[in-house]
Amino acid sequence: MALTLLLSAAAAVAALDPAAAQVERLDNALLDSMRSGETEGITERSRKLAPVIESVFDLRAMTAFAVGPAWAGFSAEQQQAAIAAFTRLTIASYASNFHSFGGERFEIAPMVVTRGSERIVQTHLQTPQKAPVSLLYRMHEVDGSWKIIDVYYGAVSQLSIRRSDFAASIASGGAAELIAHLNQLTSDLSK
Repeated sequence: MALTLLLSAAAAVAALDPAAAQVERLDNALLDSMRSGETEGITERSRKLAPVIESVFDLRAMTAFAVGPAWAGFSAEQQQAAIAAFTRLTIASYASNFHSFGGERFEIAPMVVTRGSERIVQTHLQTPQKAPVSLLYRMHEVDGSWKIIDVYYGAVSQLSIRRSDFAASIASGGAAELIAHLNQLTSDLSK
């Protein structure tokens, strides 16, 4: 009983932090996606996840980082197209990865770490009879709202992986090749 009260109190403390509240919003949407995975296809799960993902992630900053130095050479139209393609890929990735439910739950760590102008929110995905999966969300404030700018799975930055993946497309064909690559990745996930 004491452990339950302690965990409830820790969750309440984390929930008071506006950065943790954004992560909790994402976690709840992902659990809903997992629960509906048996009855809804990826298109419907993507449609439901889209508004939450677009609200809790700073997809513009994430796209710019994943593109790297080449971003400065993209025209405004190419930047918008890359952001749109990266957004679709992000939504499809979450809809594809969170598609079935087996009693999972998320636990947000009670301590939100502040590093300069950023905050780090730690979450554990608890799956029955499996080791917890650690997820760290690096966040910054945009127009008064905390937004995710990177997700660390274990100790690996997802944006660093994307940046490495995008480099070949950018080198071979610039913005147009990158956008085509992003669209193909999204299409592959949506099948």
